[in-house]
Amino acid sequence: MSPHTERPAAERVVTVPPAGDGRDGRRRDGEPTRERQVHEPHRVGLPPIGAYVADLWRRREFAFEMSRTDLRAQHFNTVFGQLWLVINPLLLACVYFILVDILHAGSRGTDFFAHLMAGLFAYHFVSDAVRQGAKSVVAGGRLILNTAFPRALLPLSSVMTAFMRFVPTIAIYAPVHVASGLPIDATLLWVVPIVALLALLASGVAMLVAAAQVYFRDISSFLPYVLRIWLYASPVLYYAHEVPERYGVILDVNPIAPLLTALSEVLSQGEVPAAGVLGLGLVWAAGIFVVGALFFVSREREFAVRL
Repeated sequence: MSPHTERPAAERVVTVPPAGDGRDGRRRDGEPTRERQVHEPHRVGLPPIGAYVADLWRRREFAFEMSRTDLRAQHFNTVFGQLWLVINPLLLACVYFILVDILHAGSRGTDFFAHLMAGLFAYHFVSDAVRQGAKSVVAGGRLILNTAFPRALLPLSSVMTAFMRFVPTIAIYAPVHVASGLPIDATLLWVVPIVALLALLASGVAMLVAAAQVYFRDISSFLPYVLRIWLYASPVLYYAHEVPERYGVILDVNPIAPLLTALSEVLSQGEVPAAGVLGLGLVWAAGIFVVGALFFVSREREFAVRL
């Protein structure tokens, strides 16, 4: 076990002899001294990354079990829980479709409804992971204070939970895709790496906001508004090519936009995603993951004294 995980509390222990000790380790009255321990906060810094990642992988079952516990708490293992998990995003997609169709004077067809469903399901996978991940460290305060484990498992378990909630939506989308007459061929396999990049992006953002939530507790209250704006700024309620040139910068600075654009190209157009679009999505996802992971890991030893 690495030194980082042997002492999970965010402090270093300094042994300090009581005041008035003699040089021989005994008090002036001849009685043996008693050592006392002073707990001081860690300075911000990274542990050995190789050992940390190895410990993270070794304890992956811990994250899986936390994810299963969260799903059970959300009644995921019951018939009505799974039914609501399917009906809720479907109703949301219907509401958005009616709204967009009204704004476009009834010109939207079933192909756009399929695009809307796929975009909403993919976006909610990321936003659910971020929303749950933001609360993961603060909610796991007792676990952090009493158990030794890599703290990154907490937000990563939230991403696992969000992914398990995302999987059933595939069964909802599939018949809509077929009924809309959209292409069904080997190009659909590109969905797998795109979803993997969405998970990478979600993991990075979840770790970033989870660490920030420890210092700024109002983030979880402010986050739903940010996520709603993020949805409207993403090519979900519209196609990416419909965005006017003067608003193109909104997609350029949106980390999830290229991945949703690539997903739409694969599902709605039956085309291999453009290399530039997929490459930009890869850069955003990998960059945010690295930044979020490094920020989280560099701060996690301080969490115990902040909670």
